[in-house]
Amino acid sequence: MKTYTVNELLKGEQLLQQVKVNGWIRTFRSNRFIALNDGSTLNNIQCVVDFEDTPEDTLKKLNTGAAVCIEGTLVESQGKGQKYEVQVERIEVLGTSDPETYPIQPKKHSLEFLREKAHLRVRTNTFSAVMRVRSALSFAIHQYFRDNGFYYVHTPVITGSDAEGAGEMFRVSTLDAKNPPLTEDGKVDFKEDFFGKETNLTVSGQLEAEAYAMALGKVYTFGPTFRAENSNTSRHLAEFWMIEPEVAFLDLMGNMDLAEDFIKSVIRYVLDHCREDLEFLEQRLLQEEKGKPQNERSEMSLIEKLHFVLDNNFKRVSYTEAIEILKRSKPNKKKKFQYIIEEWGADLQSEHERYLVEKHFNAPVILFDYPAKIKAFYMRMNEDGNTVRAMDILFPGIGEIVGGSQREERLDVLKERVAALGIPEEELWWYLDLRKFGTAVHSGFGLGFERLVLFVTGMTNIRDVIPFPRTPQNAEF
Repeated sequence: MKTYTVNELLKGEQLLQQVKVNGWIRTFRSNRFIALNDGSTLNNIQCVVDFEDTPEDTLKKLNTGAAVCIEGTLVESQGKGQKYEVQVERIEVLGTSDPETYPIQPKKHSLEFLREKAHLRVRTNTFSAVMRVRSALSFAIHQYFRDNGFYYVHTPVITGSDAEGAGEMFRVSTLDAKNPPLTEDGKVDFKEDFFGKETNLTVSGQLEAEAYAMALGKVYTFGPTFRAENSNTSRHLAEFWMIEPEVAFLDLMGNMDLAEDFIKSVIRYVLDHCREDLEFLEQRLLQEEKGKPQNERSEMSLIEKLHFVLDNNFKRVSYTEAIEILKRSKPNKKKKFQYIIEEWGADLQSEHERYLVEKHFNAPVILFDYPAKIKAFYMRMNEDGNTVRAMDILFPGIGEIVGGSQREERLDVLKERVAALGIPEEELWWYLDLRKFGTAVHSGFGLGFERLVLFVTGMTNIRDVIPFPRTPQNAEF
């Protein structure tokens, strides 16, 4: 007998046929009706048990959370709430579940409680929907790059360089933590370490991706990155996934075109393929919004927000123009911003980015040509000597979602930037080599995958869009 998923059975194509289905019991009521879910869809299929023909010992094991194998006939349902159901002819309990201790009972649980049960929370509708959308987004990302001639590059997780220059990195070492070897001046002697030098978990695959772009033309990375930032906000993780394309012979304007087309493509994919999950998440968000003060509620529903990105051309605005808009804005003049914009050179905060998107332009915004002093060393210096060819994409409700730039391809200028920041040239000798041998204009950007999943699902905490979140003081699972 063929085994079907719940999603397949709910389409009704096996009507009046013998079917087999596996799953977990969501509810069992009246000693007769099992609501069965296997993760293939939000919806459960009702399985009707003949309690007179079912051993009492089996009936006692049909508790919420139990895993079962059911064989029976798919029929049209006589009851309300479902179109099809399975008339059970045989049921096998594969794994029991103690109703007294199983934490995911059929009731509303807080997200905080479910984070403590991260190994089981995906059995709820909310998290199964989020994770199906996450999976679809991941597929759409690979499909987009494949369809557009990119090569997938696996950049190293262990690195000896700090791509962002922030210094907030996790050290990788095999030295004895209590008694490490020391140099003559009393410092840890990393020459005795496994790699013969100080190494860390990567914060970005960009630098290595640039090397491959300068040979393969168009490449991308999509892998885990790590940031040892002691931040417990709803937008930060210590371990997260990054999408980072790099393209040879592409300038900043082309980079903007690529990023806009890429984001629209993957959002269009989930709208086409995850409609049921998105509609559920939209309703969940609407219920959550009802508990907020009127001024804190979103002006757009979840699906409206996704169409807002798809249906609008991204507005391209220089950092300098944006600063003037913000300085003249009512929230700034009336000191409603938490961070008041007073002069050119300020590092924009989420409140400023959202004002530009949601209030001033009413469209996604790409800011470009940022002050060099607030951007990374590898971004190409403009002729004014004050700004770099950087670009950030800003979305409603979330602010910055993409950061990118045209990379500095001139060896002399890059050396000056590295020296100004106090970065030893020997740490980046191979990166500088790329500017010696066949240098060319090239660009790329980084998109934090969890930030994208957060936007697409409407969840409000980044810990809820990754299976097992890693945050300060939390590596439980």
